[in-house]
Amino acid sequence: MTEATAWPGSVPAPVARCEAGGGKGEGDAEEGPKGRRQGAARARWKLLREVLKKKHLKDVHLRQASIRRFASFNLFSAEACKRINEEETGTWVQYTSVFYPEYSVSLRCNNGLLDIEDVLTSFDNTGNVCIWPSEEVLAFYCLKQNQMFRDLAVCELGGGMTCLAGLMVAISADVKEVLLTDGNEKAIKNVSDIIIRNQNAGIFKAQTVSSRVLRWDNETDVSQLEGHFDIVMCADCLFLDRYRASLVDAIKRLLQPTGKAMVFAPLRGNTLNQFCNLAEKAGFSVQRHENYDEHISNFHSKCSS
Repeated sequence: MTEATAWPGSVPAPVARCEAGGGKGEGDAEEGPKGRRQGAARARWKLLREVLKKKHLKDVHLRQASIRRFASFNLFSAEACKRINEEETGTWVQYTSVFYPEYSVSLRCNNGLLDIEDVLTSFDNTGNVCIWPSEEVLAFYCLKQNQMFRDLAVCELGGGMTCLAGLMVAISADVKEVLLTDGNEKAIKNVSDIIIRNQNAGIFKAQTVSSRVLRWDNETDVSQLEGHFDIVMCADCLFLDRYRASLVDAIKRLLQPTGKAMVFAPLRGNTLNQFCNLAEKAGFSVQRHENYDEHISNFHSKCSS
């Protein structure tokens, strides 16, 4: 039977004290539930005003409050990389695991500005904003459990502009194949460049590492890879109501009959429950885990208190 395993609670509830930047700026949550709601509302209205004025979102507090309420679990360190040649574009950083420092990868990250044209014309730009906390947690878990991927074919769905978790599998596990995917073309162009740079550095243990645009609701995208993977994984991909059923269907079809899915997601409203219900209806055997790592659980408790 095909299995789907969900790790809820990988991102703590919105708490202003856990945001990057420390100080309290416009849009930050105030103490108490009412203050948090009012702070979030102010941030969203300011975001809407900036979008309507067709401006980039340059204010750091606005970006943090409007895009994500929590910055990081401190699972990875980042240092600026030197440019290899003059043709290189963007900001390259060396992302290194704090707990497993022997694993490190070069990433090209967004500079934090949202382009209004991209927002209005491209498919789901959330993955082009930043490396989300759930993605870092999934990447950390993949390093910790890298033996589970030995000799398997692995696919990451909705990996955004870096597909960090899939990259960690590719550099740490004796895996047969790693496919990094997202539904956004700009994100996958960046991932493709990341693969090339790290292949040239000779750090991949995987036999094959590749990337492609894969939309869960696109029949052609899914059918071309049907029944191909032993493990399909994703992080924080449950928030869009219109694509949740498509995600379940895509995972089901991409997996081999005995395959497994790993889904990391925050307890955002009822989205995780809805996903698990859809997965069970699709024939998955679903398991849910919350306290799957001591560091994550302790950090979560600290930020939630």
